[in-house]
Amino acid sequence: MQFYVILVGILRSEYGGGADRIRETTAVVKFVFLVAFLYDLCYTINTIGEQIILYCKGDDVMKGNKLSRRDWNSIVTREFDWFLFVLTLIITVSGIMMVYSATRTTGSNSNVIVQSAAMCIGIALMFVICFFDYEQFENLVKYIYLFALLILILVLIFGTSGDWGARSWIRIGSIGFQPAEFAKICFLLTFSYHLSKVDDKINSIKVLAGLILHLGILIVLILLEPDLGSAMVFMFMFACMLFTAKLSYKYIIPVLAAGIISLPLIYNYVLSDYQRGRIDVFFDPNIDPLGDGYNVIQSKIAVGSGQLWGKGYLEGTQNQMGYLPTKSTDFIFSVLSEEFGFIGASIIVILLFLLIFRCFKAAKKADNAFGRYICVGVGAMFLFHVFENVGMCIGIMPVTGIPLPFISYGGTSLVTNMAAVGLVLSVTYHNKPRVKMDVY
Repeated sequence: MQFYVILVGILRSEYGGGADRIRETTAVVKFVFLVAFLYDLCYTINTIGEQIILYCKGDDVMKGNKLSRRDWNSIVTREFDWFLFVLTLIITVSGIMMVYSATRTTGSNSNVIVQSAAMCIGIALMFVICFFDYEQFENLVKYIYLFALLILILVLIFGTSGDWGARSWIRIGSIGFQPAEFAKICFLLTFSYHLSKVDDKINSIKVLAGLILHLGILIVLILLEPDLGSAMVFMFMFACMLFTAKLSYKYIIPVLAAGIISLPLIYNYVLSDYQRGRIDVFFDPNIDPLGDGYNVIQSKIAVGSGQLWGKGYLEGTQNQMGYLPTKSTDFIFSVLSEEFGFIGASIIVILLFLLIFRCFKAAKKADNAFGRYICVGVGAMFLFHVFENVGMCIGIMPVTGIPLPFISYGGTSLVTNMAAVGLVLSVTYHNKPRVKMDVY
């Protein structure tokens, strides 16, 4: 604590400034100490966990004895992916910092409180899911799929509209949630199980029809909201999981060709007016600079004005002066880019891609097809979210309202993402025990 006070004092004397500058400096120091605390906490939990696991395994040599590193390296143990866990925490805490910056001018910290509470719930849920054997979900897939159908039907009946008129929220008093987010986890589990049972017959027409029906029912319900962004996430997960199952190119190429050919029909007869407007301003935002094109124009200005190092935390003019729309959710990457520049934005993107890579690495090490498809599905979900959100903020993708994982404000989204990470942790943790030399 004394070191913390001294460090804050040094930074204040070094940089000077008024009350606002002092608060900003203190916030940065607190963030550094929070990251260090999380690292120490994870190391402590890891050490305690090693002792508990070994004791529970009934190893007489280890009972009552202090565990040495040499003994640990030679003993059979389960794996817990601490790298993925700590990486998730670092990105999430960074997201809370950006939510604070994006909502600072509102005069309320309610969004930060909600996001922090969601993080705590998500961490608890990660551990619960991790230590729960994911293979037990195989006995519950029917109920999980029915639950997904139920909540997607309920949102059509009792749902309320958010931005852009999509009826995608269910509100109970002051609490609201998006059923499509929970449906992603349900789809991950049920479709992974479905694929694991038919992956040796994946190129059968009958099997493919069943898999398409599995997805199609959920997609129809989501498009009725209408929530095109979530539907695209489901379809990308579906495609990546099928590709992992070694779907033949004799299906992939014709489907891609048919999709490209049908784009004009989709544009004219499937998309709603506001969705077509987003496509139009994607090609030329200046056709409606004060309407549909306003968000994209202001986002690109914010990203570009950050240049290499950024304007500084809480110093972004587009953000703090209110020019940037939906800045705590859809365009939070623009806030990040303006305040931390190309360097800061690149660091966050690299961390996100490390997390995605870790998911795919877990898929490769999974003991069975069910676990492999779960990890691939989670990695695909995060990959699409990152690519689409970053792309729309810099103007290379249409605006769809898809949040940036762990960074954008949204309690439902954050809890869902952390639950998805929990599934990956469960797959790695419940792999068959291995000797240390076998892991590396």
